[in-house]
Amino acid sequence: MAASETHYTLPAPTFDKPVKLLIVVAPYYRDIADNLVAGAKAKAAAVGAEVELIEVPGALEIPAAIAMAERLAEFDGYVALGCIIRGETTHYDTVCNDSSRGLMMLGLGGSCIGNGILTVENRAQALVRADPADQDKGGGAALAALHLIAISRKWAGQTKGIGFRA
Repeated sequence: MAASETHYTLPAPTFDKPVKLLIVVAPYYRDIADNLVAGAKAKAAAVGAEVELIEVPGALEIPAAIAMAERLAEFDGYVALGCIIRGETTHYDTVCNDSSRGLMMLGLGGSCIGNGILTVENRAQALVRADPADQDKGGGAALAALHLIAISRKWAGQTKGIGFRA
């Protein structure tokens, strides 16, 4: 079981210029969302990142909100937070797959996104994963975004050139 395993976590990156993160949260399960946000904000604060928070109705709206922010605002990266608990219908599968796919497409397009949308079987699993004092998946998502920002900044301005090499 995952709770009994230990995992390696990369140390938080450091930055020489300010970092601005947008946290996009779907607060359908408010207590779980609040814990995810608390964890994300704590990890962002630890590296001196500025954070803005917006709420959207559900997990399916998170990729759309991030795409809008990418086009219309100035953020270095994004943290996607929410919780999807399996119910009695296939809606769970649709929401899990489509929200994840939307975030992956944005990431492959160059957006620095940490995915902290929990996909769980029950509320108990969600509570453990969201708790900043336990699995802290919100904090983990913030760190993922921050690591991608650090990589992006490392490679910024480098070009591969066009055509043949001399």
